[in-house]
Amino acid sequence: MPLKVMTLNILMGGEERMPLLLPLIARENPDVLVLQECLGWEDGERLGQVAAAMNLPVTETHVRLGTARPRPSGNRYHVAVASRLPLRSARAHNDAHFIGHCLLECELETGTAPLTLFAAHFDSHHENLRFVEARYLRSLLAPSAFAQGTFLLAGDLNSLSRADPYPVDLADRVRRVGLDKYGHPPRFDVIDELEGFGWVDVLRRRPDSSRWVTARRQRGAEVLELRTDYLFASPRLAERLLGADVVDVGAASDHHALTATFTEA
Repeated sequence: MPLKVMTLNILMGGEERMPLLLPLIARENPDVLVLQECLGWEDGERLGQVAAAMNLPVTETHVRLGTARPRPSGNRYHVAVASRLPLRSARAHNDAHFIGHCLLECELETGTAPLTLFAAHFDSHHENLRFVEARYLRSLLAPSAFAQGTFLLAGDLNSLSRADPYPVDLADRVRRVGLDKYGHPPRFDVIDELEGFGWVDVLRRRPDSSRWVTARRQRGAEVLELRTDYLFASPRLAERLLGADVVDVGAASDHHALTATFTEA
């Protein structure tokens, strides 16, 4: 059976938008779901609602919450994973020296070789901080094992890819709206680092449509169309890629979802 993966930043816990988010999840029906900005999910209620939307039991075998470190505001931007594939293990990386929110590392049982998933939400403030996170992720991976194994990186990386079709005046537009987190001019260091290690951007490898924008931002009359959400596969997993697409979520969040489908091993 094909394996469908979906990632979505649900925006500040999504509490008042759960009536929109849950039908979206049920309709898309992913096998593996990664959610970011799961603020206030410590009690398990909304995680349980997501599991129900996917017809999953609310057990650690199928759902995990990656506890994020607290930001200066006190908010914890947790990362959640819900999976039809049994979760053999999960480890939350949230050391403040290296990680902005949380990097949740999960090993999924596939029936053959395990699939390692990194559910991510990179720092939103500066490319230098996100680059530290990208290098930390590199430190977790032996190059030989990465080249031969099946690995997946999913989440809101708060970073831009030079492969996306940005306008030639992107730097001017970013400056006019006062959006500083990408740098002036905007930098592409994080995605360059990931691709330099060997990660394959599945939306660029095999898109199902021309859609690519996951974050549309408007400041006055200025509109910026950006992609900060990604699904990256290791080379061996990318060989099994059937397609990837952006899913318009309407008013459910300020990000669109990203999906990818792979053949079974």
